[in-house]
Amino acid sequence: METRLFELLTQFGQILQKHLFPRLEEELGPLTDRHRQLVAVLGLANVEAMIPWRGAQVGRPRQDRVAIARSFVAKAVWNLGTTRALIDLLKADTRMRRICGWERATQIPDETIFSRAFGEFARTELPQRVHEALIAKTQKERLIGHISRDATAIVAREVAVKVAPQPEAVTARKPRRKRGEPKRVEQMTRLERQTTGMTLKEMLADLPRHCAIGCKTNSQGHKEKWRGYKLHIDVADGQIPISALLTSASLHDSQVAVPLATVTAQRVTSLYDLMDSAYDSKLIRQYSRSLGHVPIIEKVERRSGIGIVPMVAHEAARYNERTGVERVNGRLKDEFGGRQVRVRGAVKVMAHLMFGLVALTVDEILRLCT
Repeated sequence: METRLFELLTQFGQILQKHLFPRLEEELGPLTDRHRQLVAVLGLANVEAMIPWRGAQVGRPRQDRVAIARSFVAKAVWNLGTTRALIDLLKADTRMRRICGWERATQIPDETIFSRAFGEFARTELPQRVHEALIAKTQKERLIGHISRDATAIVAREVAVKVAPQPEAVTARKPRRKRGEPKRVEQMTRLERQTTGMTLKEMLADLPRHCAIGCKTNSQGHKEKWRGYKLHIDVADGQIPISALLTSASLHDSQVAVPLATVTAQRVTSLYDLMDSAYDSKLIRQYSRSLGHVPIIEKVERRSGIGIVPMVAHEAARYNERTGVERVNGRLKDEFGGRQVRVRGAVKVMAHLMFGLVALTVDEILRLCT
């Protein structure tokens, strides 16, 4: 199955190079690498398939949502910071404009229509559904060796929400639990609740998604703070993003491991789960094994002050594959708009990031095949 899949993807790449690109150059003129990348992303992602067809409507007709959706993919490919910059480029670049679906510059709608369309795409989770369909089409039949899990900081331009503790939670005295008595739900941690019968929908609803202040220790040992969110990503061998979740920046990475692993397990078949010391938890290891995976997680010895415990040789060799998720985080920020977040609210921020993740995923899939 995997061999047949790679043959199909390789054939898709050959069709682009031998037939589609020459035909487009005859029609549009010479194509740059960015134009070719956009054509490849739109061809494999098939964004228009996720936009419902709309028949005749009373009153003023709505602008073409397909062309606007394709334009937001182009915004991620060109790593543009604002919608105004996207519109200016569409008006100036004839090839880009016609690839997106507009013949003349006068057909391009104004910025307010782009904004309303983006809000609609965010509410209906259009880029998330496009990415899920892309993974199902290209990775469902593939046996993946390693899934690398990590989170990255997303800086937002909005005010952090201060969550005040409930008065009753401060004043009320918690009843003590007797020895041998199981914990009640209110006594469990989030990780304990996730691994004791919560559905995926309940786990996702329980994760905070408001803008908050995040703090982490960088590779040099210094603490860094930012205001915004965290993007948690599962990446397969070949640096292909499989699933992603957005949470508040203040949430610890380990709180998202179980729901993220559940989403990934529904989409692909994998063997090993690779995680750093932030995911060092007995419950996470047990849940990974319950999915039929082998967890390889950095272990931290906190009591003795040893720090990170060295892995055995065969685990250390596999753990080196985890650098793929760090490269994906870097490419998303540097090349596909991850540092150019200008929208507000978790729903729109996630949509902006997922348009970039769709473009990145197609780029990595085609790179792996070639």
